[in-house]
Amino acid sequence: MPFGDRTTETTGRPANVLAPSVRAYLSQTGGLALPMTYQALARALELRPPNTIHQLTMALECLIEEDAAAERPLIAALVISKGRGGLPAPGFFDCARRAGCFDGASEGAEGAAFYAEEFQKAVAFWRPRGQYAQGMQDDGQL
Repeated sequence: MPFGDRTTETTGRPANVLAPSVRAYLSQTGGLALPMTYQALARALELRPPNTIHQLTMALECLIEEDAAAERPLIAALVISKGRGGLPAPGFFDCARRAGCFDGASEGAEGAAFYAEEFQKAVAFWRPRGQYAQGMQDDGQL
């Protein structure tokens, strides 16, 4: 899969060619209401070394910026770090802060609460229509 950069009009920074593939994959799996690790996502997208996790985090940061600009829940909230107890890597919080979505501390209760809320909003928003999540019908009823 070839990767490269080009400038976007919305952010003024180089676009990430991987970002659309990441968004497509996450939007198909978001309704499962289960977070996915960076490593599992890299494998699912068949990313190859070097720097597979870095490639992925750059794409996720691009998606955070896009979602924040469009006032959508952050699809990147569907991805977590294996070693952070169910939370994304610190870069998720840093990027959300830069995008104006978060103004708290990434460590502790404040970061965990922001993430939990953003994860639930992302699952609800990015769930493909007609797909059931956690035993709920498409109309949100049990």
